[in-house]
Amino acid sequence: MAFPQALQLYTKLANAGNAEAQLHLGEMYWYGEAGAIDLVKADAWFKKSSAKGNKTAAASLEVMKKRELRRADIDYWVSKYDGADLKAGKFRCPAPRIPAISKANDEINSVAAAMTTWQDCNNGFVANLNASAPLTTRIPEDISKLLNKQELEAATAYLGEVHTRMGADASISAKLVLADYDAWRAATDKFVKEHNELVKSMPAVTPKRKYDN
Repeated sequence: MAFPQALQLYTKLANAGNAEAQLHLGEMYWYGEAGAIDLVKADAWFKKSSAKGNKTAAASLEVMKKRELRRADIDYWVSKYDGADLKAGKFRCPAPRIPAISKANDEINSVAAAMTTWQDCNNGFVANLNASAPLTTRIPEDISKLLNKQELEAATAYLGEVHTRMGADASISAKLVLADYDAWRAATDKFVKEHNELVKSMPAVTPKRKYDN
């Protein structure tokens, strides 16, 4: 049965006092199947059905009450989640400090070690980000059960954008770090090569013996 015909039939039966029809009519307004989501009308029909002893309608009213109590949590997943939890703890990967050039062995070793640590962290972050898709799976179950069809669709689209943006940002940040590291390595390698060549070109110093004039 198409929604317009169902709406007409359920409305007729609901107005006649049929509890089951009142429940279904409330559900149609709840899910937007009556043309648009109308929570006020859904609540009114659920209450009428519940008053006649319909347990499903009573449960639906309880869900509506919980929705009001958890409104901030619902809105968070529909439009405010920023993925901060995916960039925290062991997946927090601050870019290493990379100088323009290093001329001391200790600093060269330090920069190389910092770069290795960052690469391991960043690889772990990217793997975890990919494993977290789709981000709708991160919505707590008790919140997910409260989302209506429209909110779930909005959350799916929004969280998809967040995931895509986080991946793009990570890619750009990685390219910048790698560019700085490549520039540092090129400059440092050049210095080391020139320094070694200079040392090789210097004449050997022969120690002066005591009996030399």
